Amino acid sequence: MLLRRICGRILSAAVKTEHPGAATAAASCVRNPLEEFFELERSADDDKRLVYGRSWKANELRLKSWDDLNKLWYVLLKEKNMLMTQRQMLNAQNLRFPNPERVSKVRKSMCRIKHVLTERAIEEPDARRSAEMKRMVNAL
Repeated sequence: MLLRRICGRILSAAVKTEHPGAATAAASCVRNPLEEFFELERSADDDKRLVYGRSWKANELRLKSWDDLNKLWYVLLKEKNMLMTQRQMLNAQNLRFPNPERVSKVRKSMCRIKHVLTERAIEEPDARRSAEMKRMVNAL
């Protein structure tokens, strides 16, 4: 809740300084694209610790197609960016980052996706296609 208030103040201050008449337009806007870097806040009465999901296992990832793994990679990348942004903002305010284990779960899943894609590139019989797949994996 504190993070949402601070982010709201920062974003509304930025809108007011750039476009003085845009404050009312920004208030009617449903979502600001920068809000994707911040987690939706819980209500103040929810003091209990939330339990988040586990990281993806390599066996589960091997069942997915190349396109699904690529999409999952970018979902995890977005989640990682959101968590890192939240951690930086809280560190700047000397506040504790809640659920730090989420970052390691996201990183493990990303490493496992790279591992599965590398396995597929190695198993590819065509040498040219294999090299191209390896370049794509290394670019992730």
